[in-house]
Amino acid sequence: MKYFDLLRMSASNLLRRKLRTALTVLGVIIGTASIVVMVSLGLGLRKSSLAQIEEYGGLTTINVNNYSWYNSDSTGDEEPKRIDDAVVAEMAQIPHVEVASPLLDVSVIAKQGAYEGWFRIQGMNQEALQKMDIDIAEGELPPADGNLQLFYGNQVITNFYNARTNEYYWETMEVPDVDLMNEPVFLIFDTDAYYQAGSTDGNGQTILPPKKYIIPTCGMMAGDLETYKENCNSVFADIDALKAMLKKVFKNKVIPGQPATKSGKPYKELYYEEVYIRVDSMDHVKEVQQAIQDMGFNANSNAEWMEQTQSQMGMIQMVLGGIGAVSLFVAAIGIANTMMMSIYERTKEIGIIKVLGCDLGNIRSMFLLEAGFIGFFGGMAGLILSEIISAVINSVVGKASGGYYEQLSYIPLWLILVSLVFAVLVGMVAGFFPALRAMKLSPLAAIRNE
Repeated sequence: MKYFDLLRMSASNLLRRKLRTALTVLGVIIGTASIVVMVSLGLGLRKSSLAQIEEYGGLTTINVNNYSWYNSDSTGDEEPKRIDDAVVAEMAQIPHVEVASPLLDVSVIAKQGAYEGWFRIQGMNQEALQKMDIDIAEGELPPADGNLQLFYGNQVITNFYNARTNEYYWETMEVPDVDLMNEPVFLIFDTDAYYQAGSTDGNGQTILPPKKYIIPTCGMMAGDLETYKENCNSVFADIDALKAMLKKVFKNKVIPGQPATKSGKPYKELYYEEVYIRVDSMDHVKEVQQAIQDMGFNANSNAEWMEQTQSQMGMIQMVLGGIGAVSLFVAAIGIANTMMMSIYERTKEIGIIKVLGCDLGNIRSMFLLEAGFIGFFGGMAGLILSEIISAVINSVVGKASGGYYEQLSYIPLWLILVSLVFAVLVGMVAGFFPALRAMKLSPLAAIRNE
């Protein structure tokens, strides 16, 4: 018997019993939709978790710090291990390190009109600034032209308060009347002198108010005050320009945040509290992190958090998939029952086919094809139903969470293909034993059967 004839006979047999076939297919539809939706919820939770980790520092970034000098004994003979340009260059040579930038952090006071604010300027090299993939709303990232220019995060403006009323944005929820992009911003780098102005120092001299500097703005990060993302509260600058400004402001004095010699004088070289490391792949983050720790520095990344999150999401996905698999298992029992009933009803037909010399393999293939058809059409309809359910879930949950979970149910292409193949296989496996029973029927007994 030709393969086309088998297909035609299988389809004809299913259509002869439309109601039974439709009910059996309905079971497959519910089972397929259940397992796809359940797995899609697990995938959506995992995707949302990874996106959240990305917002809180990225998946391939490592933050290196060395705060040991704050706890070091200044009277000891041994110098604490510090991070300088040579150390940063050594970190850059570690395999799989894509970017290694020192991070020079300085606190400043900003003034514009009646408003005053406090924030920290982070100086980084040009390579790191370009690799951070910052969304720019206006202007550009800090250029390397030697002049200090600042790039503001979209929520930095909330750090300003009305100096006359001492009211902050988070108290009044009124946006400060501050234009960081187009109006001049006055910065005070010597914050200690600002707060101590008018008092006397140890030599009995009156501390004068510090000088204010107009620092131009080069750009603003995209987003409004409700948009939270990595670096939304950060202020960036080119590290070489920031170094030059700090040396100009403090001259022979110790720069805040920098260590001092035993005699209280500044070092000639600037040291860094942190280093920004970017690795070429998530697979190498822990390897690079361990290499930096072996150098004697603290290295933190989201690798541990990511592994823990993926493990939890994997367990949730298995549980949800198992719940959906129960429905498909019930559908498989329905297919087996339909095939068994079909054999009892077609016993005489099977006997005639055997007497005519039809190969036993063809009889088996005919019943397997019928079961496969049920699985295929049930799987196709189940996938359509699962897409509809997924869209409804995303719409409802997205509105309820204020857009936090935009895609709680995520159905990738591979899940669609795997689910369809799985539905067909379940159908054929469920029809395998009825097909064997049909093969074992005695031709003469089958013909005599009424």
